[in-house]
Amino acid sequence: MDSFSLVIVLFAALLIPLMMARFKISALPTAVVEIITGIILGQSCLHWVSATSSLNTLSDIGVIVLLFLSGMEIDFSLFARQPASVKKASGSSPLKLASLSYISIVVLSLVIAAVFKFTGLFSDVWLAAILFATVSLGVVIATLKERELLSKPYGQTLLLIAVLGEVVPMLALTVYAAVFGNSSHSLWLIFLIFVAAAILFTRFRKFFSIFERINKSTTQLDIRLAFFLIVTLVTIAESVGAESIFGAFIAGIVLKLLQPHEDTRDKLDSFGYGLLIPIFFIMSGVTLNIPQLLSNRKTLILIPLIFIAYLLAKAIVYFILKKRFSSTNALAGNILNTATITLVLAVLKVAKSMHAVTSQQSGAFILAAIITCVLGPLAFNHFYKPEPEALHKTVVHFIGTNLSTIPVAQQLAKGAYDIKMYTDKQKNYSAYNSQVNVELLSSLETQDVVAQHVFDTDILVLGHYDAMKNYRLALAAKKMGVNRVIARFEDRNILNNSESELEEAGVEVYSTPEANISILRSLIEVPSTLQILQSTESGIYEVTVNNQRYAGTEIRNLPFIGEITISQIFRHGNFIKPSGDTAIELSDRLVFTGSKEQAPVIRAALGKLNKN
Repeated sequence: MDSFSLVIVLFAALLIPLMMARFKISALPTAVVEIITGIILGQSCLHWVSATSSLNTLSDIGVIVLLFLSGMEIDFSLFARQPASVKKASGSSPLKLASLSYISIVVLSLVIAAVFKFTGLFSDVWLAAILFATVSLGVVIATLKERELLSKPYGQTLLLIAVLGEVVPMLALTVYAAVFGNSSHSLWLIFLIFVAAAILFTRFRKFFSIFERINKSTTQLDIRLAFFLIVTLVTIAESVGAESIFGAFIAGIVLKLLQPHEDTRDKLDSFGYGLLIPIFFIMSGVTLNIPQLLSNRKTLILIPLIFIAYLLAKAIVYFILKKRFSSTNALAGNILNTATITLVLAVLKVAKSMHAVTSQQSGAFILAAIITCVLGPLAFNHFYKPEPEALHKTVVHFIGTNLSTIPVAQQLAKGAYDIKMYTDKQKNYSAYNSQVNVELLSSLETQDVVAQHVFDTDILVLGHYDAMKNYRLALAAKKMGVNRVIARFEDRNILNNSESELEEAGVEVYSTPEANISILRSLIEVPSTLQILQSTESGIYEVTVNNQRYAGTEIRNLPFIGEITISQIFRHGNFIKPSGDTAIELSDRLVFTGSKEQAPVIRAALGKLNKN
């Protein structure tokens, strides 16, 4: 019977995506369909599958892997300093909107949980508040990805709310289990998990920089590292009285911060979503006994009330989103963030082990959560209306106004760039302020530059003749969070002493003499270089491939390959010469030539951020 149940569950896991594709079921998340399938196969309906020891073990491992992969879903760039172009677009950044939204969710969850206790519906206020405050990160990501919204402020805002809706309840659950559970450990020991995570991150910080040189198909070092992190942090979490899923979640964050290659993530996804995670979701449905739940009058009343509580806990989110987005899209985003399932299952699994919730109450919370996951994406797709977001110009600030920088600034100002130049020389200000937007600074000391908001830019170009000033300001700008810093160094002797420091900080360095040498060499080796550089119809472009749609596509099969010529691909720190059968990978940087009309469209298609 044990093996028979396992065979049925694995066959169901195989059949579900095939049937969803066959009948074009795209509005429902796969996880929800898997739970519904488990309900049909389990004790609610057919009784074909029972909760055997093997399936329970695989299910337990599945939830650990699921939370590990959830930790890897967090895009930490969303918490970083916002680009200047985004700031100019709106005073409300995605991070600010998401933070306010989730604070409102926490407050309402506590209020609703108190009402449940007062009315006798559910006595544990803290557990109910944790459950009401959860948001399903997986459902939100899948829905946003399908509409290609992850790279837009709207999608980023909803994604951040979902991230907070998984991280905060996870932390709260850990504290709850430590305080109200049977553990004899002190609460402060939980911080040892963060200490261990920091040590592991520091120890393996350079892992993926040497990974390519030593990895083999028979070693799979990246996967071995992933499971080492999972087992280590799960073991530490259990040892200090925390939950295993919290350790797994932290392990996912550590691996994410190590910046693994995209194929590492693909392999982990294949293992998790190909085997263990479907077992967890199917078994969550198998263990539900719906006829028994519905036979209990109190439980029957509890299901719609919990569903309403899930909705009410996110009610204020609508008004916060409306501050930046249209009313219909604010409503769509509000409804989508009511979807919750993954963490509800994990929380209830812990609560049942602590005897903090009955089987009837657990089933009511799960059924209500399933309803939110069915209605949430459906309602989002119905209400969401694509709104034309303004094309915000990239902000570029120049420090140094001279014959090298002025022509470049003038040409960029004619395109999709917002240009501003700064100088500390009155003579240069008087000479050029009528030709381009120039501002006079009292000095180029860092504090004066910061005070004038010079670092509030997407790209900072340091074109001053004084290399030491460029060096000092470049490092200061990177510390202040400027995305790109391009610094000029004409004196090779000065650059030799600081090049490694600048590279480590992420500063891009250029030198006029070296640039001239490179151009002359290109003219000799590739005579058409001059024609490309001087052409008014074509140009040289670079784009980073973020669009999952083109991952694995051979160059000859790209839909727009007839309009461009890809000359080089920068992959994993090395340039490769592409051929027609070279497959594009995520995070590839493509250097190509093409028409100035089509290139922006092609760059937008390849660079669209929908890889998550």
